[in-house]
Amino acid sequence: MMDLLPAHLLRAALGLVLGAVLGMVARRGRFCTLGAIEDAVYARDTRRARAWLLATGIAVVGTQLLESEFGLDLARSIYAGPRFEWGAMILGGTMFGFGMALVGTCSFGALLRLGGGDLRALFVLFVLGLSAYMAISGVTALLRVTITAPLSLDLGSQRLGALLRLDRTGRVAFSVVAGIGLCIVALMSKDFRRTRRLWVGAIAIGIVIVAGWWTNGSAGFDEFETRAVGSFSFARPVGDTLLYAMLASGTRIDFGVASVLGVVLGSFAAARAAGEFRWEAPDDARELKRHLLGAFLMGTGGVTALGCTIGQGLSGLSTLSVGSILALGAILVGARAGLYYLVDRHT
Repeated sequence: MMDLLPAHLLRAALGLVLGAVLGMVARRGRFCTLGAIEDAVYARDTRRARAWLLATGIAVVGTQLLESEFGLDLARSIYAGPRFEWGAMILGGTMFGFGMALVGTCSFGALLRLGGGDLRALFVLFVLGLSAYMAISGVTALLRVTITAPLSLDLGSQRLGALLRLDRTGRVAFSVVAGIGLCIVALMSKDFRRTRRLWVGAIAIGIVIVAGWWTNGSAGFDEFETRAVGSFSFARPVGDTLLYAMLASGTRIDFGVASVLGVVLGSFAAARAAGEFRWEAPDDARELKRHLLGAFLMGTGGVTALGCTIGQGLSGLSTLSVGSILALGAILVGARAGLYYLVDRHT
């Protein structure tokens, strides 16, 4: 069947299925980057942060094994390129993180909320998708390029193994050890190990990220296409989904759009099964304004940083890219600043 479908349709079909699995598992496992930060900062509960580490560790090991054993070419991904856009990573990541705090979740979390009937999330996704395309080729694109273009370096490769000048065997060994190390750190907590829903969900999410790489870089790879190889991300693909909804007859569906739809469907299925589906609307104009600003910052920041908490986080970190490490660090700093603005300064 894989040989009968065009590459983009195969990627779309697999993206829809994997996205649905991702949405279902993440909702059932309460997988949320901002939630993990809030738990760790205000409740001193690191279980959800450890779930994030476990998913990342599995994604690192699986992605490296795909590259070493099954021909995945990570050099074709945006995370491993030679140009280290450190200014864009810091600025975009901080914007995304602050916006995430204002909204109460990231772009991926907004898709999960939409699947549960949250109309605020629908509003956030509309604004996020629009602002993402504004930053790609619209009114904010020139400003973005003007500010960030000079703040970059040519490293030859952004991957840690290459920067450490390891040979092929050494890079694989280093990556696998790093991934296993993250898993060990995550599993050191008894409380986390006892919370089955969290660690089972984290394992499944890590595997789905690897499956995303396999879909785009192996099963659905077409050597005649110039597209970058990647896994899941939910910044630009949200904008792509809006564009496809308006121009379907003139564009074609691919992995990103299908994965966005899949996450919503998977979250919807999980919400209905758990009896959690309910329609929700903004409480007042003040909340709506906060969501508007937060969504704009996430869309603009996600494009500037070349990814979101899933794109630069799980997918990017699975390549052990220094750019992804920096971008994720900036997202965490921005999120903490946003939480301080919303919570701490009033206490």
